[in-house]
Amino acid sequence: MPGPPDSRGPASQLVFESGGYSYSIQRALVSHPDYDTLLLSSRQLATGGPFKLVVLKPILLEHGREARTRALEEVRLSKSLGHRNIAPVLGTVAHNEVAYVVMDMANGRFLLSLMDAAVSVNQRLSHDLAAYVAAEVAEALDSAHRAVDEEGHPLHLVHRAVGPLLIRVGYDGRVQLTNFGAAYSELLGRIHTPPGLLRGDPAYIAPEILLGYCKPESGQRDLITPRKLDGRADVFSLGLVLLEMLLARYPLDPPDTVWMDVEKRFPPEVRGERSSPLPLETLANRVLHFGPEELQRATRALPESLQRILSRALRPNPDERYQTAGEMRDELRAFLKRPGQQQPFGAKEAKAEANAVFDQASDLEKLGAYPIVERGILPLPDDLSLEGPDELDD
Repeated sequence: MPGPPDSRGPASQLVFESGGYSYSIQRALVSHPDYDTLLLSSRQLATGGPFKLVVLKPILLEHGREARTRALEEVRLSKSLGHRNIAPVLGTVAHNEVAYVVMDMANGRFLLSLMDAAVSVNQRLSHDLAAYVAAEVAEALDSAHRAVDEEGHPLHLVHRAVGPLLIRVGYDGRVQLTNFGAAYSELLGRIHTPPGLLRGDPAYIAPEILLGYCKPESGQRDLITPRKLDGRADVFSLGLVLLEMLLARYPLDPPDTVWMDVEKRFPPEVRGERSSPLPLETLANRVLHFGPEELQRATRALPESLQRILSRALRPNPDERYQTAGEMRDELRAFLKRPGQQQPFGAKEAKAEANAVFDQASDLEKLGAYPIVERGILPLPDDLSLEGPDELDD
């Protein structure tokens, strides 16, 4: 079983000092066109002392004031988000023509990596593990949705990008939600989204955000921000993540029905902040058509209690969903404490199941494919190595 990365010895490709700290970038943790580039780095005081593992998210200064301002917004927001299930943001640093958001490194793997590892050995995550992860993320979202600024004013924060590669499952079974860089909030002085840009992850986006483009409301803040946008949008996204964990496949691919009104339902000129596996207008159209009937067909083999939770989380109309992430958390935890359970499923059980999955996936003879995008969590056979050199040019 591979353990946490060791920050004491690996050779560094890029070393620089900023803000009183010395940073040694070890390697890419995640480098994928659908997600932010994340770099694993060690950090220590410039005067010496112990090393700490951190994650650096590059922000290219050549992208101008907007990119820098959004990085600073993410740091400011993090000061209002102190919660054990939310990965801390430590600040920003700069080197040459690149600025970095510095994030705490929780030893573990991304949920996407865990899901891919299970698929690679023909397994599904248990219902309990899926419910536990979703409950912990719902706990994080409930705290974020209730966050206030320095003056005590509600931020009305919406994460907008809840997905499997922004959820981290620690080696100890602890779950953290990461990366609020695409979040909507009423933070004073925040920069507004440019017209025609869909923030967040389009594969997990709530239908009310998409409808903001198709059927704008009177008084709507902007194209991506419906007048009543709130944390219920994140509840929908988390519902899709939970469904994906339980089905071991992305719920909207392939669809049960092919709809022919793509251009009519969603404007094709809108571009996503992140790339998506399907054309944006096609993916958005599937989200807009994913209603109770489609959900019932997808979940018919699941326990009735999980069907009820998913049915409420994935209602197209936010008024019919859980009104807070805390309500979803409570029902998921009730499932984990259902009659017949010797003890509630928690971090200890999550650790054991995740380790068992990766133990099997580490047997390279069983790996027919290797879709995982996170580096360093399993040894790679030579013919499946990720393309491109590991070195980072200074």
